[in-house]
Amino acid sequence: MTIKDIAKLSGYGVATVSRALNDHPDVSEETRRKVLAVVEEQNFQPNNNAKHLKQQASTSIAIIVKGTMNLLFADLVEKLQALLRDAGQDAAVYYLDEDANEVTYACQLCRERRPMGILFLGGDLELFEAGFSPIAVPCVLLTNTARELDFGNLSSFTTDDAEAAKQVVELLARRGHRHIGLLGGNWSCTQISHRRLMGCRDACIRLGIPFDVDRQCEPCRYSMPEAYAATKKLLDRCPDLTAIFALSYVMALGAIRALRDMGRRVPEDISVVGYDGLVTGQYSLPRLTTVRQDTQQLAQRGVDALLRGITRNSPPAHELVPFQMIEGESVAKIS
Repeated sequence: MTIKDIAKLSGYGVATVSRALNDHPDVSEETRRKVLAVVEEQNFQPNNNAKHLKQQASTSIAIIVKGTMNLLFADLVEKLQALLRDAGQDAAVYYLDEDANEVTYACQLCRERRPMGILFLGGDLELFEAGFSPIAVPCVLLTNTARELDFGNLSSFTTDDAEAAKQVVELLARRGHRHIGLLGGNWSCTQISHRRLMGCRDACIRLGIPFDVDRQCEPCRYSMPEAYAATKKLLDRCPDLTAIFALSYVMALGAIRALRDMGRRVPEDISVVGYDGLVTGQYSLPRLTTVRQDTQQLAQRGVDALLRGITRNSPPAHELVPFQMIEGESVAKIS
């Protein structure tokens, strides 16, 4: 016995019977009573499991953001939502703590919300390697590379972080700096901060600049308060630093505030270089010298790859998106 049989026996159309069974307000009380009488007579049981699955099935795309204080991700979310909206797609945004397991959360989303696809903003490759396999929908990781993981449904687009970090060191060296500190991030080899750290190290070795990771580097989370505290720790340990490379925009702002509170002027006493290149950095005092990540290209390529995966089951793509060095006012030349 199906809903079509109930429709035939009651004399109503399938759509009317469906509305009657779901207590739709458009159905009159008389019609509902007649339909329910046939249902009771035939001992018909609606397939509530199928109905529940249909209600759960989502036509939206999930955006999982790892970190609530990362302003680069805020910029990316805005651009992703605009691109998806232009493509006629709905998006749901989920914010996680910086230390949360984004892959476990994505698995839960797939079970409970059933998204068409997932965009990850930030990610730990170790977590992907350990737990991504159950996820079957097309996915894209932005700001880290998943090339070596070789999942058939996971694309990735990111900045060449090692090369960008090398260029920061080269810029500082041209301005006479030989005592450079590194601020922020997680040094795990599966995190983006590790590639920036390695880029700095390689450039320092090539240029003959001292670089002691244990002494000259201070990890911290991607937030202004954490960067503020980390800057003070770094300067207490290395008071001879002439420049700090902060691995994100918010870290650079926290560092500049800490330096000011310590009585050190930027750039007269100590220089600061940031990362991300958000437009607000050009309105800071001083204007921030920074690596500019191309968030428009990251968002565009990510959305294009995800939609290709959803509509055409296209193979994954892995690309490096070009970056720019933006020279502001936060780096001084020293003799």
